[in-house]
Amino acid sequence: MNRMSAEASLNLYITAIHPCPYLPGRQAMNLLVDPCYRMTAELYARLLESGFRRSGADVYRPHCKGCSSCVSSRIPVNEFVPDRSQRRNLKRNSDLRVVVNRNGFKPEYDELYRQYISRRHFGGGMDMDSTATFASFLLTHWCTTVLVEFYEGDSLLAVAAVDELKNCLSSVYTFFAPEAGEKRGLGTYAILWQIEQARRRGLPYVYPGYWIAESSKMRYKTRFQPIEGLVNGNWVALATNL
Repeated sequence: MNRMSAEASLNLYITAIHPCPYLPGRQAMNLLVDPCYRMTAELYARLLESGFRRSGADVYRPHCKGCSSCVSSRIPVNEFVPDRSQRRNLKRNSDLRVVVNRNGFKPEYDELYRQYISRRHFGGGMDMDSTATFASFLLTHWCTTVLVEFYEGDSLLAVAAVDELKNCLSSVYTFFAPEAGEKRGLGTYAILWQIEQARRRGLPYVYPGYWIAESSKMRYKTRFQPIEGLVNGNWVALATNL
């Protein structure tokens, strides 16, 4: 099954217009895979190659009229070399203890998430989510998602939800204690950890999500070089200055 046939075999729906979650003042729409379709981890891995992502069990791709700012991105693991800043980040966080949780959402994540949202994304809508809603956003029943915990001593500083797929790791969401996260660069460290894990497993790619040049919160991904973006149906190199 190639990329085109994976997508062509599905019923796709266009969602209603809604405020863009990334670029203020813009309107957005998504292509949504039929929620009644029996999704599998194998098919989802193929759909990632076509620019789709998931939110909970829903698999979607931006489909906005007159806008193509959301660019699916992936990091070729074997070609990645950390730059000076990333090497400093690895050294700074070498004292952290990492625990891979395969047993689902823990109640103690909720407070950490609330702290993160209140500092980083207040008023964006997710601050109103219940614990159950947030947990369902991170997890789905049709693929394996691990919740990677980063501890300083006994203090939980960050959690990264990561989908484990046949040919890649796909970053779902990362949240962290705001002050420690900013001081340590925990968002960056979480991706560096995923790249190293993918390398150890012989997986060719890490998918960190959509890159948006116009969004200060989303354009950081081009710091992980080399990185590729899906542009006009082709995976091409994204430069750091884009």
